[in-house]
Amino acid sequence: MKRALVTGGSGAIGAAICRTLAADGLHVVIHANSRPDAAQQLTDEIIAAGGNAEAICFNVADAAASSAALERLLEGGPIQVLVNNAGIHQDGILAGMSQAQWHNVIDVSLNGFFNVTQPLLMPMLRTRWGRIINMSSIAGVMGNRGQVNYSAAKAGLIGATKSLAMEVASRNVTVNAIAPGIIESPMIAEAFPTETIANLVPMKRAGKPEEVASLVRFLASEHAAYISGQVISINGAMA
Repeated sequence: MKRALVTGGSGAIGAAICRTLAADGLHVVIHANSRPDAAQQLTDEIIAAGGNAEAICFNVADAAASSAALERLLEGGPIQVLVNNAGIHQDGILAGMSQAQWHNVIDVSLNGFFNVTQPLLMPMLRTRWGRIINMSSIAGVMGNRGQVNYSAAKAGLIGATKSLAMEVASRNVTVNAIAPGIIESPMIAEAFPTETIANLVPMKRAGKPEEVASLVRFLASEHAAYISGQVISINGAMA
């Protein structure tokens, strides 16, 4: 049975991805940092539905903590599907942005990618099969005022995706990025009223976490074996 790790697995998009991968027969490791109870609740839900899952808790921005947690995780075997979904917002215009706002967002979204992916990479490569899926954002593709830190982190993920795809292609490992637009979540509901979404999105609605999860499902499958180094937007025709 292949093992998958979904960072930020306790959030709206992460949870949908975990449920989808578990339904496809993978053993899903659900990562959380500040919401371990939510990760455990999702784990219990998946197991009750007949799937295989476990919860893990660590801060992806902490290199030492990540390394220790992943070393223990690898005792159970390699991770062959990795979804780097963890990320945070700390928005503000750059002229008024603090050092902490800048570094916190970069540390989680971009340094977190390194802290998680690098320790898992050699065990994955030895299996000669793997899928790495990095969750970028429309902000990383188009930019967004008030999100210079977030846009920089997500754009950095795109560059990392393209470069890593070249490095691991000969080992039958693919690396792709997904760039969601406005996706339904409690946070989005507060930030984007329905009328605002209708003005911004040609499809006149927010996307569903399950729609993002379906794209992850495809990229993690054998059907996507020749797709690598790509950035796939899912944004209702925003760009």
